[in-house]
Amino acid sequence: KLYEQAVRENMLQIRTAEGINRRGLVLKLLTSLKQICNHPAQYLGEADGKLDERSGKLELLDELLDTILSEESSVLVFTQYVAMARLLARHLREREIDAMLLHGGTAVRQRERMVERFQDGEVPVFLLSLKAAGTGLNLTRADHVIHYDRWWNPAVEEQATDRAHRIGQQNSVQVHRLIAEGTIED
Repeated sequence: KLYEQAVRENMLQIRTAEGINRRGLVLKLLTSLKQICNHPAQYLGEADGKLDERSGKLELLDELLDTILSEESSVLVFTQYVAMARLLARHLREREIDAMLLHGGTAVRQRERMVERFQDGEVPVFLLSLKAAGTGLNLTRADHVIHYDRWWNPAVEEQATDRAHRIGQQNSVQVHRLIAEGTIED
C-alpha cells in the first residue's frame, strides 16, 4: 500500500512539472521507492518504533546474519543511506548482535579504531554507508559482504565489495545483494 501511495502522490506532481523540475521529481520518486523497499520506517522517517515484521528485506538480512554468525564468520553490510544504516544498527542492538556503524560523519580516529576492532575479530558485523566506505579501507576479516540496497552505479558497489577483496584476504568472500522482488530494485 505504501509503495502504491508514494507512486500515486508523486505521479500527480510529475505530470504537471516540466524540465529540470520534472527530472527532480522523478528522482525523488525513485529514491522514495528504493527507501520503501529497504524498510517502511526509512521512507516514513521513523527513528523509533517497531522494525520487526515490516520488511521482507530485513527478515532476509536476519536469516543471513544468523547463518553467518553461526559459522563464526564476519560480514560487511553496505547501504547507501545513513538513515537505513542507523535503523539496522538499532535493530541489531535489539537482537543483541555486536555491530559497528561507519558513515561519512565518523571521525578519522574513531574510524581507524573501528577498522582495528573489526580486523581483530572483536565485532563480527560492520555496517557501512556505501560512500564513506567505498574506498580506502582494508577489511579482509570479512568473508561475507551484504549489499542491503543497490547503488545507482554498479561500479561504486563493486568498489565497496573490494574492501574485503584486498591483499591479505585468505578466505573466499561471498557477496549477497538483497533485492525486493517485483519492485524497482528488481
